[in-house]
Amino acid sequence: MPDAPRPVRAALYPGTFDPITNGHIDIITRATRLCDRLVIGVAMNIGKSPLFPLPERVELVQNECRIIAERNGTPIEVREFQGLLVAFAQQVGAGMVVRGLRAVTDFDYEFMMAGMNARLDPTVETVFLMASERHQFISSRFVKEIALLGGDISSFVPPLALARTLVRVRAA
Repeated sequence: MPDAPRPVRAALYPGTFDPITNGHIDIITRATRLCDRLVIGVAMNIGKSPLFPLPERVELVQNECRIIAERNGTPIEVREFQGLLVAFAQQVGAGMVVRGLRAVTDFDYEFMMAGMNARLDPTVETVFLMASERHQFISSRFVKEIALLGGDISSFVPPLALARTLVRVRAA
């Protein structure tokens, strides 16, 4: 008797991606090894005063994810969202939320969020991926600050995000 087909393991990687960084790309690439389908949730999160409007952040993430999906064959879908993370995970059929950790300070916050999300929906697991050594210090906030102060961000973001970020900060 043939084995029953294995259910599709869908994961969700949420963030504001303002802008998408090489650290995000590293986590996305590694997350595709853990799942059969990855959904990138680009959060509205107006409280963070984004540099890029939501549709442009989605476009930048889609551009990078297309390259990753072509390279490793894992389907990646990029969607905008607002509201509760676990509700969005349920909506997209994700049983796993992927979170990237850079330092102990990230862990404290993420640990509390994982606990709250588990209380809201115990069927959704949170998986933490440590940032690769070369990306541990990169954050979108630092990238924007460096760019606004005229510093070189070319080693922190992919080419399209670099070009768009430079246009935005010059207009600011």
